[in-house]
Parts: sequence; C-alpha cells; structure tokens
Amino acid sequence: MYLLPRFRAPHRDRGFTLIELLIALGVMAVLLAAIGTAVGRTVRAARSLDGRLALVQTARAIMTGLPDRQQLALGNSSGQLADHRWRLDVQPFTANFIDTRQPAPWTPQNVLITVQSPSGQTAQFHTVRLRRAEQDAK
Repeated sequence: MYLLPRFRAPHRDRGFTLIELLIALGVMAVLLAAIGTAVGRTVRAARSLDGRLALVQTARAIMTGLPDRQQLALGNSSGQLADHRWRLDVQPFTANFIDTRQPAPWTPQNVLITVQSPSGQTAQFHTVRLRRAEQDAK
C-alpha cells in the first residue's frame, strides 16, 4: 500500500500574525466610525426636517386663519399656536414700479409671518395680499 506524504504548510503560512490582526481591527474601527458619523448626520437632518415641517404647517394654519382681505388691517399681531410662537406683520407694499399717483382698484399689502418653534428654530414667510382700494370698497 502506497501512502501519500502529508503536505505540511510552512509555519509562517498557517494563519494571521498578531500585527495583521491589529491592522485589520484598526481598519474596521475606522470604517465603523465613518458609518457612525454618517448615521448621526442623517438622524440630525431628519430631526431638522421634522422641525421645519412643523414650522411650515403652523405658518399655513396662520395663513388660513387670516381675516378676509378687506378686514386685514395694517399693523402687527402675535400669538401662540401648537407651542409655536408667531408674529404677523402687515405693511403697505412698496416698489419702485408702482405709481402711487395713479388710482388703482387694488392696493397690495406685504404680509410677513414669523414662526418660532419651542427649540428656537425660526422661519419667515412672505406673501402679498391684494386689498380692494378704498374708493371701490363702497
């Protein structure tokens, strides 16, 4: 009976050395730190987006609750809605292309809504509303 000789690998090829293992662990640590940083940024971005969405929803609710265009008076007002503080500023709309000497059926008003969340994040929303001129309102 003929037996094949056993193949034995040299001692240095049998496995990983301690230095190779430490290098592999170091590479893994760097990769895990990079992944953890990316996940942290994503979570912060999602929270910021949720806060911004709440600000927009509050501003839309305020815009919906504004009085009719003829009853919206110049000036400012403020209040609180869903733990969000808000401020409404209504001013005459001014622009260099509007000739105030010419009578117009509509008078534009600049409306600025500022909303602040409980965390301190703020957002401003600008719009222009048209109000029927006083001579046509009668």
